[in-house]
Amino acid sequence: MNLPWHLYLMAFLYIIAGINHFKNPGMYIRIIPPFFPNPKLLNILSGAAEIILGILLAVPVATRFAAWGIIALLIAVFPANVYMFCKKKGGFSLFKLILLIRLPLQIALVFWAFQYTR
Repeated sequence: MNLPWHLYLMAFLYIIAGINHFKNPGMYIRIIPPFFPNPKLLNILSGAAEIILGILLAVPVATRFAAWGIIALLIAVFPANVYMFCKKKGGFSLFKLILLIRLPLQIALVFWAFQYTR
């Protein structure tokens, strides 16, 4: 079964994002809302999930499972994106408008992953 090129692109992006959780953990730990326990562990788990799910996306027998996993992950990390917007958190100097645009982008990423669930 040939997988479409955009699925490989998605897989690559999640693998790179997951690796970045380990290369630059402070950037992610800062945006985890304070009501979540153990931000360091959550960063490790979300980074590992992105890497594993990214790899599984490129495996034809696991693509559907991985796509559902990515959807669940995107929903799970959405509070961090809202928190970052509300508190202007993060290690990078992004304007509030860019942070606002990131919220619907998360929904677009869910729809992108959803096309591989069938």
